[in-house]
Amino acid sequence: MSTFTESGFDNRITRLFSVQYPIIQAGMIWASGWRLASAVSNAGGLGIIGAGSMYPDVLREHLAKCKEATDKPFAVNLPLLYPSIEEHVASIIEAKVPIVFTSAGNPKTWTAKLKEHGITVVHVVSSAKFAVKCQEAGVDAVVAEGFEAGGHNGREETTTLCLIPSVRASIDIPLIAAGGIATGRAMYAMMALGAEGVQVGSRFVCTNEASSHAAFKQAVVEAKEGDTSLSLKKLTPVRLIKNKFFNEVAAAESGGASLPELEALLGRGRAKKGMFEGDMHEGELEIGQASAIINDILPAADVVKNIWTEFKTAHANPFAW
Repeated sequence: MSTFTESGFDNRITRLFSVQYPIIQAGMIWASGWRLASAVSNAGGLGIIGAGSMYPDVLREHLAKCKEATDKPFAVNLPLLYPSIEEHVASIIEAKVPIVFTSAGNPKTWTAKLKEHGITVVHVVSSAKFAVKCQEAGVDAVVAEGFEAGGHNGREETTTLCLIPSVRASIDIPLIAAGGIATGRAMYAMMALGAEGVQVGSRFVCTNEASSHAAFKQAVVEAKEGDTSLSLKKLTPVRLIKNKFFNEVAAAESGGASLPELEALLGRGRAKKGMFEGDMHEGELEIGQASAIINDILPAADVVKNIWTEFKTAHANPFAW
């Protein structure tokens, strides 16, 4: 049951995270540092620090600064393939982070350990099959992320519109929708399909507090329909803005490049080069299809407010435009 309250919303997601609105900022590499996470949490959503691009000492610094900047709950996104994951987990436990979003790996690996320390665990999936495995592993909620999403994506290429009802029918635990969600109307649509909250990535890239490079933010603002495409499916599928690097990958893939050849082309630090250092030609520019409807760079608090206001308007009159 979901109900409006004087201060926000009441459902299983807002109660699970102790937040005002069921709006979660995705833990994106090179974009989601303590400034963005604390700003979203202070605005009533759930901010997430993206630990996947951080060395252990950098994560500890961001945890400390986030705790100084907000007294609201915040989370850490923890890719389970991260090479120094033991250090990250130790830092998260030591800092008493209340919520962890795990991704890119088996949820059974760390869920029990985190929950032993009172941490709420959410896992990101791209299919109903893996959502069921998450529920069996004991996670508290799942994020179901559709084909429209930026960053790493599912090989099944299931759209969010199809994925959410399928996952909802497969699990009993709380469900968060992700992929292609940048507006309050999109949030309303996801809730109608069975989600109890939304995770928003691309829209939060284009905020003042995001740590991504200004040139990358501007490229997102300028992106139009069709300017992104899912790529590198032989490695880890990722949605990219079409640039020189993307074109090189597309040519290699169409020419039947092997896995080692694609790995050599990708090299190391390609995402950092693009999204953090601002190389719009040689860098890997991860962003979702929602980039086509993002037209400005705003304070994170305004993004939360705009999504929530539009959601309430859609809820009151879904057929008014």
